[in-house]
Amino acid sequence: MPAPTLPPHPTRADGVEARARILHAALALFAEKGFAKTSTREIAQAAGANIAAISYYFGDKAGLYAATFTEPMGSDAGELIAQFTAPDLSLEQALRIFMTGYVAPLKDSETARQCMRLHMRELIEPTSQWKMELERDLKAPHEALVGLLCRHLGMPANKADDDMHRLAFSVTGLAIQLFVMQDVIGEIRPPLLRSPSHIDTWAERLVQYALALVASEARRRGAIPSPQPRREPVARKKKTDKIL
Repeated sequence: MPAPTLPPHPTRADGVEARARILHAALALFAEKGFAKTSTREIAQAAGANIAAISYYFGDKAGLYAATFTEPMGSDAGELIAQFTAPDLSLEQALRIFMTGYVAPLKDSETARQCMRLHMRELIEPTSQWKMELERDLKAPHEALVGLLCRHLGMPANKADDDMHRLAFSVTGLAIQLFVMQDVIGEIRPPLLRSPSHIDTWAERLVQYALALVASEARRRGAIPSPQPRREPVARKKKTDKIL
C-alpha cells in the first residue's frame, strides 16, 4: 500500500537517515508487538530520535504504521502492476518482472522477515490498515495478474472464472511461500537464500514454474475429449477337425 501523503520537508542527508532509522525501528516494534501495544516513545527511543521527529516525517503514529507496510519493501504494488501488465510484453517477460519484483525484498533478509511478521500480525490483530492493505497490496495485484493470464489464454478479463483465479493464486503463491518459509528454508537449505544472486536464481526458477502452471491450465482448457475409435470384434477362425 502507498506511503501516506507527507508535508514537504527538506531532503537533507541527515534527515533521510533519521527518517530511515525511525521507519526501521517502527517496523521491528510493530512486527513484534502490534500497533496498539507499541508507543511512539518506544519507537523514538529505539531509533535514537525524539518523538517530534515522528510527527515531522510521518504525521502521526498511524502514518508511520502505514509507511512500514510499503517503504521497507522498496515500492508499492501500483508500480509493480504497471510494469508487469505492459501490453507489449510476452507472458514470460511479464512473469519475470512480476517474480523479480516480488522476491526482491528477500535480498534484505531481516527486513523481509520483519515485514512478513508485520503482515501476519495485521491478519491476527487487524487495524484500519487491513482494508487498505487488502484492496491495494493484495486485491489489486491479484486482479492485475488475472487480467494478464486471461489475455495470454485468450479469455476476456471480465469472463475470468474460478479456475483463472485459482491459477493466479497459485502463481502468486510460488513467491509468497519464500517469505512464509524463509526461516524453514534457512534451516533446511541455507544456501538457497544466502545472497542476492541466490534470490535472482529463485526469481528465474519461479518464472519457469509459473509458465508450467499456465501451460498446464492452457492444455486443460484446450483439450477436447476425442471419442475413442470403435474397434470391430475380430472374427476368430474356426479350427477344422481335419488337416487338409
